[in-house]
Amino acid sequence: MKLEQDLGSSYMGCDSMARTPIACDSTSMDQSDLRCELERLHPASFGWALWCCDHRHDEAEEVLQMAYLKVMEGAARYGGRASLRTWFFSVVRRTAWEQRRRRWVRELLLAQWARQQAAGPAPEQALSVCERNSELRRALAALPARQRDVLHLVFYQELTIEEAAEVLKIGLGTARTHFARGKARLRELLTHGEKR
Repeated sequence: MKLEQDLGSSYMGCDSMARTPIACDSTSMDQSDLRCELERLHPASFGWALWCCDHRHDEAEEVLQMAYLKVMEGAARYGGRASLRTWFFSVVRRTAWEQRRRRWVRELLLAQWARQQAAGPAPEQALSVCERNSELRRALAALPARQRDVLHLVFYQELTIEEAAEVLKIGLGTARTHFARGKARLRELLTHGEKR
């Protein structure tokens, strides 16, 4: 892969004389010199990216692209304290570390999610939960409409009683009464079965 592809269409190209290392310091290096020097370092940089990415070719390409992008956008700046090669290799190493950390976090979150899915209720517990949900639906259906609506808005839609009153266009006192009576009747229905 050529650096001109990596850097995009703004690549100016380097003449054959630029294949030898140029004197690099932070004051004399302009964008075109930097691009030429990075192109010269590309094979070695890719080898270093491969090493930093445990020889994962696709990941090394991505890391190197991100490192080039950091340099070209100014997120990583060459200060002249070390050779350009040493500095750029440190940018590649840091980018690979960031990429590895992102992958590790993704894998960790995925593993946690998988454990949560696997730790679901056992089949007999799932049946019990299903039965309780059916009982709850039957008990809710047995309540008067206003009580059922207030309970649904408060418990399932997570509204306050005041907000439920606004939604139902009833007074706050009326909503509180329906809420209290609905809870009491629901408790009775669920603990003693329907008595109608």
